[in-house]
Amino acid sequence: MLQPPPENPCLAHPKPLAEKTALVTGAAQGVGKGIALALAQAGCTVAINDKEESPLTDQVVSEIRSLGSNAFVVPADIRSSTSIQSLFDHLAQKITKLDILVNNAGTQTWAPFLELEESAWDRDIDTNLKGTFLCTQAAARWMKTTGGGTIINIGSGSSKLPFPRLVSYSVSKAGIAALTTIAATELGRYGIRVNCIAPGAILTERTAQEDPHYEGIWATEAPLGRVGMPKDVGDAVVFLASDQASFISGQTIWVDGAAFSKPNWPYKLD
Repeated sequence: MLQPPPENPCLAHPKPLAEKTALVTGAAQGVGKGIALALAQAGCTVAINDKEESPLTDQVVSEIRSLGSNAFVVPADIRSSTSIQSLFDHLAQKITKLDILVNNAGTQTWAPFLELEESAWDRDIDTNLKGTFLCTQAAARWMKTTGGGTIINIGSGSSKLPFPRLVSYSVSKAGIAALTTIAATELGRYGIRVNCIAPGAILTERTAQEDPHYEGIWATEAPLGRVGMPKDVGDAVVFLASDQASFISGQTIWVDGAAFSKPNWPYKLD
């Protein structure tokens, strides 16, 4: 007699990450906030990181608590190993185990290659790449002692295709993709999975402010016919953090509506 298929835990449980704990860096607004809310909806207790506590971070905590999950703010400058040590010391006072780290915090500088200043290069590389390394290292040391965990780095489509005038940002995101594979290879023995999500065009307060036509322009570039939203990235994070992705590590997942998979093809497709 045929046996019924095993029950999908994500369908059986409305909160697939119940009783899990997560740290999201750069979670005060935009994509980081979307990730934090998605994790909270999946049942996580979420530590909200930004450089400092502010009305923005407090608002994210309030929204998470309204969803029935717990949240708190852990301010830190992720460019500094001393600051990160203080962050994890603070975390250890709040939770006994860190299950999920999302390295989201980032900066970018718009400047032509020949005009990019060293200080801007240093800021972007230190925040995006060095910060991801330092947070991953600190989290992995803790996860190693508690039976494993999941680390999800937020990359970018700019690591796949060259983005003019986003030199330091693009280089840092390419470095994050490489860091992901190296960390996944070394940390797998401790039960730690490491993956990267590379978003395409995501409509946030910042991108809408930078270009009032952002949504319309990028909706036409994506074969799926729309711009991405922070929730799209958040949903991908929840999947990679869940048991449904238990054998996925060292991968970059593109959340871009196929925009960066589309070839520069000179002929119409229809």
